[in-house]
Amino acid sequence: MANAVQAIRGMNDILPAESPRWQFVEARFGQLMAGYGYQQIRLPIVEKTELFKRSIGEVTDIVEKEMYTFADRNGDSLSLRPEGTAGCVRAAIQNGLLNQGTQKLWYAGPMFRHERPQKGRYRQFYQLGVEVFGLPGPDIDAELIILTARLWQQLGLADDVRLELNTLGTSEARRAYREVLVEYFSAHQAQLDEDSQRRLHSNPLRILDSKNPDLQALIEAAPRLQDHLDSESAEHFARLRELLEAVGIEYRVNPRLVRGLDYYAKTVFEWVTDRLGAQGTVCAGGRFDGLVEQLGGKPTPAMGFALGMERLVALLDEHPFDETPYRPHAYLVLPGAEAEVAGLRLAEQLRDACPLLRLQVHCGGGSLKSQMKKADRSGAALALILGEEELSSQHVMVKDLRGDTRQKGVAQAQLAAFLARHFSLA
Repeated sequence: MANAVQAIRGMNDILPAESPRWQFVEARFGQLMAGYGYQQIRLPIVEKTELFKRSIGEVTDIVEKEMYTFADRNGDSLSLRPEGTAGCVRAAIQNGLLNQGTQKLWYAGPMFRHERPQKGRYRQFYQLGVEVFGLPGPDIDAELIILTARLWQQLGLADDVRLELNTLGTSEARRAYREVLVEYFSAHQAQLDEDSQRRLHSNPLRILDSKNPDLQALIEAAPRLQDHLDSESAEHFARLRELLEAVGIEYRVNPRLVRGLDYYAKTVFEWVTDRLGAQGTVCAGGRFDGLVEQLGGKPTPAMGFALGMERLVALLDEHPFDETPYRPHAYLVLPGAEAEVAGLRLAEQLRDACPLLRLQVHCGGGSLKSQMKKADRSGAALALILGEEELSSQHVMVKDLRGDTRQKGVAQAQLAAFLARHFSLA
């Protein structure tokens, strides 16, 4: 027998037992976005490679080492998207959205990076992202942070994450600081590891984000961006902190928080956890005021974030989770050929009368005993049994699979109303 084909390393199946947690997060997120006035945008998975080189930066790890890039039949260089912001900016420019005033957008879907797979870091990973265009002030920065805090509350994860905050200043201030940083690390170049030496002249701010314990003392002694910050960014950051404190959002200013992508400026933030080991960043974002112009649009202020689905689901795994809303309310048991015909008709009548009912109909035949075992394994609360006696009397036998209530017959004509009352589906 031929060997079975395996999934690509780092690109994982999400199995039925795992899906309820994913559905729970996605549903809560979609409801939250609607509640704050954000609209969904659906973006292509494949973009021109140029888009990511111009936005993320050609000397970043993502572009240099991690993108899935290929030539299509026309010879164009295409890449699977490694993140969502660049594609969202491209779509906003191309479709004229930025000419229609402020845009509050959100998206969801898979991203791709060729990294060494480990827990919480995969080659195909899923993100939920938000991007806002047209608002320059710290009030929108505060709103995005506040709505993420509300999301943690709704997911039951508020005690698992904490907020870290920083400002990177304007691009002009950051360029001046970059020169100071290069001078400092050049004087200690022999102490730098291979990655940091490579970043020294291409992206020195990323050295500050190194997790190498041998570099922490050197990084701690490095010049601080706050000492080179422009007044505009300092005032913006002070106002953001004031707004967060006004609504009771706790945070820690982390002067070493820089983010890994070239387009960030001014506000940057991360929600981090200690419960996932090395992969502790659950949600991250910041301002990218220059990116729209960089990609060919008119100068447009912008702010956004993305959160990692795998890491959120991993946090949910540590808490009790009610899967009842993702199981069928009832399982229709149909022993016999005549019952199969009548049962399919009855099931559609129930769905017409009670659209919120989650009803699983048995398929595949088998004895009453075997069908009842499958009903129990389905997780349904009730078994609806339509046997020969029930067919002749126009009733259905209702059996409680999760409690001690005695089974009873319910007239088929009254079954929809009974189920609606029983499960509060009106």
